[in-house]
Amino acid sequence: MSSAAAIADVIDAFKQRGFEFVGKTDDGWFTLRGRLSQPQGDKDCPCEVELDPTFVDLPRIRLLEIPPDLPAAVPHLGADGGICYLAKGTVVLDIYDPVGQSLACLQRAAVVFGQIVKGEMVEDLAEEFFAYWDGWLCFVDMQGEDLGRQKCIVAQANGNPLWFITDNEDRTTKKLKSLGYQATDRTVLTYRVKTGAQPRPLTNSWPPETVGDMLAWQGNLDPRCRRKIHERIKEGKRKQANGVLIVIESPLMTYGFVVLYDHQRPVQKSKLADRRDLTYGLKVTPISVVRIDDRYLAQRNIPKSKTLAGKKIAIVGCGTIGGYLSDMLVKAGAGTCGGKLTLVDFDSLLPQNIGRHRLGFPDLLSNKAEAMAKELCRLAPGAEIRALPVDVRQAQLGELDLLIDATGEESLGHWLAGRYPPPMPMLSVWIEGPGTAVRALLKTNASGACYRCLWHSNRRGELRSTVDPLPAILAGHGCEGLYVPFPASVSVNAASLGAEVTLDWVNGVYSPALRTRMIGGAYRLATPDCDPLRDRECPLCNS
Repeated sequence: MSSAAAIADVIDAFKQRGFEFVGKTDDGWFTLRGRLSQPQGDKDCPCEVELDPTFVDLPRIRLLEIPPDLPAAVPHLGADGGICYLAKGTVVLDIYDPVGQSLACLQRAAVVFGQIVKGEMVEDLAEEFFAYWDGWLCFVDMQGEDLGRQKCIVAQANGNPLWFITDNEDRTTKKLKSLGYQATDRTVLTYRVKTGAQPRPLTNSWPPETVGDMLAWQGNLDPRCRRKIHERIKEGKRKQANGVLIVIESPLMTYGFVVLYDHQRPVQKSKLADRRDLTYGLKVTPISVVRIDDRYLAQRNIPKSKTLAGKKIAIVGCGTIGGYLSDMLVKAGAGTCGGKLTLVDFDSLLPQNIGRHRLGFPDLLSNKAEAMAKELCRLAPGAEIRALPVDVRQAQLGELDLLIDATGEESLGHWLAGRYPPPMPMLSVWIEGPGTAVRALLKTNASGACYRCLWHSNRRGELRSTVDPLPAILAGHGCEGLYVPFPASVSVNAASLGAEVTLDWVNGVYSPALRTRMIGGAYRLATPDCDPLRDRECPLCNS
């Protein structure tokens, strides 16, 4: 069907629902007007629908009249009458069903309109306030919950300013430097206040332009928070500050605004309240607050689970598995919020390692632990990462919450199992055959199998990864020596399995302790994920 035919069909379908075509917008969208009716209700309202001629973007739907009985601030409705009825990215329009998809959007907007009338929030639209609050960019790097006066760093790179609010200047300075920014000012008066109200735009006047507008808006949301904000603005005025930055912590999100003082110029007075308080006429500028604290960065993708923040973890082996695994664990919070990630490896990165290692050519001939720690600190400047470029048998690991063996060396794995018995939790991650399978074993108590136990079980044909014997494929020659070939994707699979078990461990899930993932379909799984007990022949577990 041609685009013109599709547009004609959609317009005709809307006409059958009482809408009339009224023209095109400046950006070429088709505009229709009709009435939006509340489902299972008696309220309707004149509205306007703008349709993307390509049917890729969601229709823009707005009320032409705001119902007079609505509160000043309601969810999902902007000051221009625009309805936030679908969260961007939650649906993909079917361009081959323009009529059905467009009518479905209209129906969805009608449902949200009904909930607006009832004053209800739609759960999957909970973060929509971002669309109504757009301003200067401000990064917030705060781990704690302290309210009141905060530290603010104004930084610049290539003439572009950026604001950082922090409760730890050293940590935040590392982050802004990693972005190429240099601190230029630390004197901005900054306050953090808390509210129990979710932010919603006003339907009659938006956005707030003066302190008076801001206080009126906050008074609609939370009168107590309004008073706190007003006190802070007056305090900045008394202190002869150049301006004050207010950060508001709400149950939904963090947002804020800036008030700039001009002590030489009298403020215009209009209303009676303005005559009593000269701050009412001061201009306000919204700021878009973006959290960059380590706790949030790790927690955002696993909101209902614990992260590795605050834990002391050591990874032995920064080779093909340990490199990718350490990267994944840092992204899950390792080394942050008082925790520490220790990397142990005495080996150097050689040319033959590059094809399947997390590091690359710039780190050639560098110690793997030191180079990996440097790379992780570049990626996560707030993390505490320690490199030990020594043989683990001479290393002082200190107090640990979890030890991870990512060396893939069987004899060293046996030594580690004996050197660090329970109650020290230990995770072993390795690759079997030429990338045939990847496995992980978590030992958290004396009754469970250790890495050495598997050696005895495998000799008896038990707990093997594959039904058929593993292939023995070696490559290399001459001075290079023999090695087991497999692609980097196998290393990533092993690291992913290790990260999965580690996150289960921190959330108190220790079963199944032995996990196997087959790579490709050439071999059959012999041992399903299970909880093997210590082997009767193991000298470590039966000593």
